[in-house]
Amino acid sequence: MSVTHDTRIQVRKPASAVALGWPDINNPATWIVAAILLIMPLIANGFFLIEIFASTLILGTIALSLMFLAGYGGMVSLMQLTIAGFCAYMVAVFGVSGNANISLGWPWWLAVPMALALATIFGTLGGALAVRTEGIYTIMITLAIGAAFYYFTNQNWAIFNGHTGINNVSTPHFWGVNWRADIPFYYVVLAVATLCYFAVDYISRAPFGLALQGVRDNPRRMAALGFNVNAHRVAAYAVASFIAGLAGVLQVWNYRQISPGTVSVGACIDVLIIAVVGGITRPIGPYIGALVFVLLRTFALDFLVKIGLDGNRFRLLIGLGFLAIVFWSSDGVIGLWQRWRQSQRRQPDRPGGGHGHG
Repeated sequence: MSVTHDTRIQVRKPASAVALGWPDINNPATWIVAAILLIMPLIANGFFLIEIFASTLILGTIALSLMFLAGYGGMVSLMQLTIAGFCAYMVAVFGVSGNANISLGWPWWLAVPMALALATIFGTLGGALAVRTEGIYTIMITLAIGAAFYYFTNQNWAIFNGHTGINNVSTPHFWGVNWRADIPFYYVVLAVATLCYFAVDYISRAPFGLALQGVRDNPRRMAALGFNVNAHRVAAYAVASFIAGLAGVLQVWNYRQISPGTVSVGACIDVLIIAVVGGITRPIGPYIGALVFVLLRTFALDFLVKIGLDGNRFRLLIGLGFLAIVFWSSDGVIGLWQRWRQSQRRQPDRPGGGHGHG
């Protein structure tokens, strides 16, 4: 039976996912945020444009692939950054870089599709292994894949150039535009992040997405209805791997290099933190979490130094912020926002809240 098995049985989405398709295009705040993102090059310098906003969108897209698996499929994968890093390495290997003895010298329009295809296959194969388990075992298998890839890249010199990585990776130049210049690159990142966001939002409402959520909620019942549970899960890994691969391409173009430190175990866990902090049930959540993470990563060190503490302990602030948000809301920043909106709506109904008797 095909993955998109046709059925008249309607798969009910959880109330938290149906309550609001956030951000709502009918909400003026959505259009304000969109306008700010579009005119960002006019109000932000190169540092904020690339190091803050472009980095936020790239990390948010990697976390979006994790959110797709965990939020809609109930599968927490810690190898999404590994897939992005694998794609980045493949761009460097097949494309042009400062390591001529390793890179094959293909033009970017050949190297990028090849890298995306290989990254999707890599993530799908890892997913096919992970879907045979559930819960903590899925997390451990995907984490093991990430750790194995990190140590392999760190020790392999023939393909990945060991711990020094591959440097001076070539970036696209066409139509007379250097697409790695700050403003063009920002718009490329914004376009990719927007497409990935709406793609995930669309898939979540499509028959495949609804069936995937049904598999998440009750796999036995879905199997009894004739759905191939493992096929849906593996297909979800394929979609998530392609999204992570796109972010990996942007990542290697952003820094013009890729090294084992980019795919370390700690960085893999950071992606999970980003997804959870923003909210793992809605596509916008990973981007909110990525913005919080990037701001803390960028400015926490200076803040600690100013108050007389060791700046190298900036991850302490990231950890405390993560604990605080998760403690107050299981759905991250979006959950806090939703709770605040609900409390504001209930206030007029309380005694003295505008409906009191004269």
